[in-house]
Amino acid sequence: MSEPGPDPGDTPDARLFFHLQRAAHQLRTTADRRCLAAAGITTAQLGALFAVREQPGVTQRELAGVLGLRESAVTALVTRLTTAGLVTKQAHPREHRAVTLELTSEGADALRAAQPEIDRFNGEMRALLGEDEFVRTAAALSRLAHWEP
Repeated sequence: MSEPGPDPGDTPDARLFFHLQRAAHQLRTTADRRCLAAAGITTAQLGALFAVREQPGVTQRELAGVLGLRESAVTALVTRLTTAGLVTKQAHPREHRAVTLELTSEGADALRAAQPEIDRFNGEMRALLGEDEFVRTAAALSRLAHWEP
């Protein structure tokens, strides 16, 4: 079922949040389906694996900050990743209650398996938006993601 056309009285700013929410949902569900098929992981897991790969030894608290999630959500995410054998947890060398995270070879394999799908997805977004608009949109979304009102 497609979205009804815009109301003639709507201004672009009146529907921005709605369009962001719809786009985020559409992109997330499509990307999740593709990543699950290609590598057996969701986009949330993919983001966590990228973060752990980029910062070996990251703590769960630090990972929560990188991903913009609550620590309780990251605890559940890390549990799924460790259960799947994609990351390991070790005791933090200085903080007795913290653990550090390391990517396993299976986690690295999952990232490699997902990469062609990520590339294809980004290629489709570039084709849809055009290169200049793709770059501007990525920059605008990055600013929004780091906005602190």
